[in-house]
Amino acid sequence: MNALPLLLIGLAMFAGGYVLYSRFLGNRVYKLDASFRTPAHELQDGVDYVPTNKFVLWGHHFTSVAGAAPIVGPAVAVIWGWLPAFLWVTLGTVFFAGMHDLGALWASARNKGRSIGTLSGRYIGGRGANLFLVVIFLLLLMVVAAFAVVIKNLLISTPSAVIPAWGAVAVALLIGQAVYRYRMSLGLVTVVGVAALYGLILLGDAVPVELPDPILGMSPATFWIVALFVYAGIASLLPVWVLLQPRDYINGVQLFVGLGILFVSVLLSAPTIVAPAFNDAVPAGTPSLVPLLFVTIACGAISGFHGMVSSGTSSKQLDKETDARFVGYFGAVGEGLLALGAIIAAVAGYRTLADWEAVYSAFGQGGVAAFVEGGGAILNSGLGLPVSLSSTVLATMAILFAATTMDTGVRLLRFVVQEAGEVAKVRIGNVAGTLITLAVGAGLTFSQGAGGEGGLRIWPLFGTSNQLLASLTLSIVAVMLIRKRRNPAPALIPLAVVFVMAFWAAVVQLGDFYEARDWLLLIIDLVIIVAALWVAFEAVVAMRRASREPPEALDADVTEKAGLTK
Repeated sequence: MNALPLLLIGLAMFAGGYVLYSRFLGNRVYKLDASFRTPAHELQDGVDYVPTNKFVLWGHHFTSVAGAAPIVGPAVAVIWGWLPAFLWVTLGTVFFAGMHDLGALWASARNKGRSIGTLSGRYIGGRGANLFLVVIFLLLLMVVAAFAVVIKNLLISTPSAVIPAWGAVAVALLIGQAVYRYRMSLGLVTVVGVAALYGLILLGDAVPVELPDPILGMSPATFWIVALFVYAGIASLLPVWVLLQPRDYINGVQLFVGLGILFVSVLLSAPTIVAPAFNDAVPAGTPSLVPLLFVTIACGAISGFHGMVSSGTSSKQLDKETDARFVGYFGAVGEGLLALGAIIAAVAGYRTLADWEAVYSAFGQGGVAAFVEGGGAILNSGLGLPVSLSSTVLATMAILFAATTMDTGVRLLRFVVQEAGEVAKVRIGNVAGTLITLAVGAGLTFSQGAGGEGGLRIWPLFGTSNQLLASLTLSIVAVMLIRKRRNPAPALIPLAVVFVMAFWAAVVQLGDFYEARDWLLLIIDLVIIVAALWVAFEAVVAMRRASREPPEALDADVTEKAGLTK
């Protein structure tokens, strides 16, 4: 089969979802109000609460939620065949991810920019809130540690991506000053910034950077991980407008340009899909399609991490509530587009079925490497770009996605540490919270060796914990909708599907960890399962209570119990 129809159908589904379904959600379900005073204005502090142009905020949000996961997950999941992966990415984005991301952004904006963890205490109950924080902490820890390793591997395997990856930081700093301090035109700054980033890609391809071994007494792998944690710590402490926001915005534009180049290459070359639609001959040891597909592809279909970004940083920068539709729903569409590109690259970027099967010889193979290799071949065939330059473009895309998620993850993890301190009646400042976050993240990353092997230690639980968190976030949205006497079905349907699949997968993994005698993962999996069940039970009770009591009385009752003010 030719890959062109796959691309066109996917693009049409995403466009239809944004034009039609997101409008329905914004107007009929969430009833977004342009006159509502958002937390960015009400609590403006110039650090975290900053009213932001919706296009700039979309760039921050999109690149923060995307990371490397929408590349890795789909490029691994095609081992079951490209059709199941394609259907879950497209339908999941339109009806699940967009609704979830927009819902989390709306819920937080309506509650002074509070995080999902704090909202769980208000809308579900204090007993489940602490367990909710445990799941959030573990998920963020996985993201921070694992993405440090993913970026390190790409910097070593693709030295031509070193200059553009780190040069993007300098470009972002200049953009932040140009937009906020000198009030320059956003359009002009965008054009110059994107041109600078692609100039850095050309420079990086011409001047690859391979570190000496050792460097400052460390191996290149150790050096890159240490450098990434130092960068992420600094970025998480700076006001969002200085680095985080402009970096994410210009990266988002550049990455969309990169996706455009990939899709144009597909249009011009019309590559053949060599992988099967349904793979009846999966390698030995490959788990069953159901439920593992639904947690292997988390980001790119629906992801609990998105809810943390929506409520952790994006809601604090929302200029108008009506901007949430573009930032939240279209941010999810952007990630779906990346996942679609990863699928096409992984199944149509190889010459023969035998070449593809050589890469997908075992479950877990493919991933970023398949995206870079397959996508590079498509760029070479469609636009005639040299193979090395094609690989540099795609590797830089992957690094920038992962880096923007890592620095946002550190910032969010600091928020969680500070919230945990509030529960323990201990005040933790920004610097102390960041140092604790870096210590825990780096400790996990280096726990099994100086090369960062520990960074992927608990990654097998990412998909299940991520999807369970998404379902729990949707439960908060559902409670809010019920309290406001609005139709909760758009939240309840994806909630039920995602929770069942994620819980099923967690139970399956529990058996796998027991057979492998992997006691650490088994214990963490048990903690996640118990926490998810507990919070789910509390959510059902909260929904029943919300459906019976008058909204005003219920609001006062729940607020008083949670110890919060409206």
